[in-house]
This record gives sequence, structure tokens and C-alpha cells, in this order.
Amino acid sequence: MSLRQFEYALAIAEAGSVTAAAERLRVAQPSVSQQIRGLERDLGVELFARTPSGLVPTVVGRAFLREAEVAVSASRRARATARAGADELVGELVVSVQMGFGTRQLPGALGALRSRFPKLEVTVFEEPSSAELDRLCRRGVLDLALMAQCEQSPDDAHHLGDEEFVVVLGAGHRLLAADRVERRDLAGEPWVRFDRDSALDAVLVHALRDDELAPVTAARVSQAATAVRWAAHGLGATLVPASAVPPGHEHLVRPVFPAVTQPVIAVLRSGAGPAETALLSFLRKENWSPLISH
Repeated sequence: MSLRQFEYALAIAEAGSVTAAAERLRVAQPSVSQQIRGLERDLGVELFARTPSGLVPTVVGRAFLREAEVAVSASRRARATARAGADELVGELVVSVQMGFGTRQLPGALGALRSRFPKLEVTVFEEPSSAELDRLCRRGVLDLALMAQCEQSPDDAHHLGDEEFVVVLGAGHRLLAADRVERRDLAGEPWVRFDRDSALDAVLVHALRDDELAPVTAARVSQAATAVRWAAHGLGATLVPASAVPPGHEHLVRPVFPAVTQPVIAVLRSGAGPAETALLSFLRKENWSPLISH
């Protein structure tokens, strides 16, 4: 078995076919097919099932791919470390952000990182679950995870600051007449909520629970920007980090009282290298102060 075979298998799982994977990898299709057949022969198992919609990982294939992803990520970091000089860092940095957090701070930190290490390639993706982010980081798949602090947060997490949450209301809503919204005044409001396992939905539930309220669900979405736009159209109120409000919707935003805040942490992989350490330093320099005055 080789890392190249691992990379080919991961590409097929992501693309759904040998043809699409070969195009993405910029190699000949027969080469990809041959490498996967050889890998399955060496392992003695079938990694992919052929379905009308394309190639789908089998149960054992999914287990293999999780380990393959760890191995490929470790290999990339090892190559980057070996090629890094005193003033130059190359390779790939994999960052995951819990949906809705660090929207204002992460772009500035990444810009500073790229200015310092222009040959460094950064991959960023969003994940709603804190538990999944921590698991991926601990397994070495992620270099750095940016997430909300929770009861399961690791002891070595780095506290960066706090995200303040604001309520977004539809145009003409009665509560927009005030500079801030009392949480108890939200009783009976329909809500545009988030996925059930997301930290954003947990913040809403806990905030209303403090005032002995229960959210009435109008709709559920997976992105903060979508929630804001739907709330703006009057589908229901939504509660999001202040930094996640898209431009043009500020007039529909109000802080809530008592205030709702959530600590934000960064978790680095075990044995973190210079790239993730530098990004953590830049994140610390970003402004994490509340955007809304009370």
C-alpha cells in the first residue's frame, strides 16, 4: 500500500467516480482504476460499491478512509516541515470553524498568515458540531479548530474571546422600536433555528430557557447568513453571533438583555507546527470585543 493509493481512494470518495477523481488529480483514469484495484486486492476487501449514482464507500471502506485521511494529512505536514526554512513555510494548513463563530476575526488572521507565509496553502471548512471538531482535531485530521467552548472542551484549549449574540427581526417588527430586546419579550416568537446538533441552536435554547421560554420553530437552516436573510423576510426571529450578520442587515439587529455571549476557543492538533502556532497568534491579535453597545 502507498500514500498515493490512499489519496486516490479519498479523491474517489469525494468525487463519486473514478473519472471525476482522475480529473481532479490530473492523472489518467486507467491509472486511478489500477491503483484502487491493487489497493483492494492488497487489503482483501471491497472499498467502494457501484451504484446508479456513482461509487459509494462500503462500511469497511468508510472505516478505511477515515484512517487514510489521517495518514495523508500527516504525510503532508511531514513534507511541509521538512521543506520549511527559517523564513519560509510551505504545505497545507487544514482549519475547521464551528459554523457562525469567528466570521469577523478569521479572515484577518488568515490574511496576516498568508502575508507572512505566502507559499502556505490554507483549507477552511465549517462544521456545526463541537464534539466532531474536537474529535477530528485529536485524530490529526485538522491542524486547528475554532469553536465555541462547551462542557467537553479540552483542558489545553486556547480561549480567544467571546462572541456576542444578537437577535435579527423582520422589517417592521414591533421590537425594533427599542435599542435592545428584553429576552422575556420574545415569548411566543417563531424562530429560524439551526441544526439540532449545532452550537448555535444550543445557544438559543439555553438563552430562552433562562427566562423559562421555549423556542417555537418556524424553520431550520444550516448557515448563519441564511438564518439572517430568512428572519429579515419575516419568517421568524433568529439569534446569531453579531459578527455573522451579513452587510445590509444591521438595521434589523438588536442586542438582547440580559446579554447572550459564548466563549470561543482554538484547539490545536497534538504536536502543532509553526503554521498553526502562527495562526493562533494572529487570532489572538484580532478584536474579539462585542460589536453591539448595550
